[in-house]
Amino acid sequence: MSLESEVDLPGGAVLPGALPDALRAELIAFRRDLHMHPELGNQEFRTTAAIKERLVRAGLKPRVLAVGTGLVCDIGVEGEQWDGGPSMLALRADIDGLPIPDTKAECPYRSTVPDRAHACGHDVHTTVVLGAGLVLAELHRQGALPRPVRLIFQPAEEVLPGGAADAIKCGALEGVGAIIAVHCDPRVDAGKIGLREGPITSACDRLEIGLDGPGGHTARPHLTTDLVTAAARVVTDVPALVSRRFDTRSGLAITWGRVESGHAPNVIPQHAELSGTVRCLDLEAWRQAPDVVVAAIDEIANLHRAKSEINYVRGVPPVVNEPGVTELLREAMIARRGVESVEGTEQSLGGEDFSWYLEHVPGAMARLGVRTPGERQIRDLHQGDFDVDESAITVGVELFTAAALVNGLR
Repeated sequence: MSLESEVDLPGGAVLPGALPDALRAELIAFRRDLHMHPELGNQEFRTTAAIKERLVRAGLKPRVLAVGTGLVCDIGVEGEQWDGGPSMLALRADIDGLPIPDTKAECPYRSTVPDRAHACGHDVHTTVVLGAGLVLAELHRQGALPRPVRLIFQPAEEVLPGGAADAIKCGALEGVGAIIAVHCDPRVDAGKIGLREGPITSACDRLEIGLDGPGGHTARPHLTTDLVTAAARVVTDVPALVSRRFDTRSGLAITWGRVESGHAPNVIPQHAELSGTVRCLDLEAWRQAPDVVVAAIDEIANLHRAKSEINYVRGVPPVVNEPGVTELLREAMIARRGVESVEGTEQSLGGEDFSWYLEHVPGAMARLGVRTPGERQIRDLHQGDFDVDESAITVGVELFTAAALVNGLR
């Protein structure tokens, strides 16, 4: 693998440059293979094996996580595991797919697995970290890697509360001083990244509610609990009530995804079910949310004489980008592709379990542009026709390799 191209850094340092054409083509093929074979969280056995095989072929020693899927791999470490203190920079990828059908038409690499798709770009994230690992391994062999790096291929990002917690329990952060990641953004052009200091994603929890009453005839709702009305009031009144119990700047929002009740038009049902999400921009509000939301549900249910059973499933806190690591990503991208390749980005209401790593070490996530420049159609995340401009893979690899090198020169 030739890495002869160079980019000048401030202070006269030199950064090994562009991806070799052969590796670029290999990574696109690797991403397409993953795209054709998506696996759900904690079931990513084929994906894990494919990553491991390629890393081993590069002379590295990846370690599969104790949970059975996902793996970590150290570069620049002489023994089996790093014991030199918390100084490594970790590059994180998530490897799972989504339980939705791939609806792309006439696409040679569309999913071959029914009702499964890589519709969030995890195949791209995985390929970017793999590609960066291959480049950094070659630089280490050339004596040009100033500090060890860890690759983290994490399972089950889409499964609350997220596979990051399992990866951490398996020791993924031992010896790590900082961590970086990217997430595909179909609203940013390929060739660019979006950066933001502080919160860049939101907290996300899941809410499951059962409402019960004695049931009855729709001719006599006054003699029973009108459960459909009670459920409707929970749907409309709980979000309104909760919004008055938090600072509006926290951005806390309850959104329902499922409401079910009843079987006949003249029968008041005995049971109703509701489920949705609680999303929040602010970390402190997220910590208070379970108590406040549960109290509001009970309040509305009791008002309508319905018994409530609430399952508040804790999800993930916001991803809060640490300023120093955010600046590392900015410096690396500018060194590689110029100042025009970095743009600001807004905090989204999407959740990301990368936040769990940031409870332990400083880190930052960049938004990786995947929209073909000039394209008007936006193929949004978590939709069956989602796809990317594959030149984004090269951008991501070069961003991560540059970040590892710039970090080592600090």
